[in-house]
Amino acid sequence: MAAGATMHSFEVQLADMDRGVYEQFTVRAARHPSETEAYLVTRLLAYCLEYQEGIVFSEGISATDEPAVLVRDLTGKLLTWIEVGAPDAARLHTGSKAAERTVVYTHRDPAKVAAPWAGAKIHRADEIVLHSFDPGFVDAAVDALERRNAMTLTVTEQQLYLELNGVNLSSAVHAQPAG
Repeated sequence: MAAGATMHSFEVQLADMDRGVYEQFTVRAARHPSETEAYLVTRLLAYCLEYQEGIVFSEGISATDEPAVLVRDLTGKLLTWIEVGAPDAARLHTGSKAAERTVVYTHRDPAKVAAPWAGAKIHRADEIVLHSFDPGFVDAAVDALERRNAMTLTVTEQQLYLELNGVNLSSAVHAQPAG
């Protein structure tokens, strides 16, 4: 019998001064047994850094035709396709055709994530942005991760300040074009 997903809840206080987003919300995220904690943390950071009305987690690995996080408007139109980890070029191509905007957040070496995309057919590749964090940042956040989490996230001038369950961390939010 396969093991079930592990549920994590996050009480989030978000102050994204770069975008003028100031919100307090609760997020519940299911971590599938095949999903690493680093992927979960990156998925949560992507959710917060892209936070706006209509943002949701997809149904996870069972939703192979959707990204990890997505944003829809009130009519159901797909606005933003948000990949996490190291998606292949075909997924980026699909996402870029389906949504007005496509972004990637990774906890891995961004050069290694982007290398397989070179020369691949990706719709509007020059508009896709790959976001990453300082080395060790996501791993340190994983060390502070619990099932129930209190989180304060502040972003100013592309610098991220995270307090997760009393542990204070910071990282630049690096951005590079995918194409």
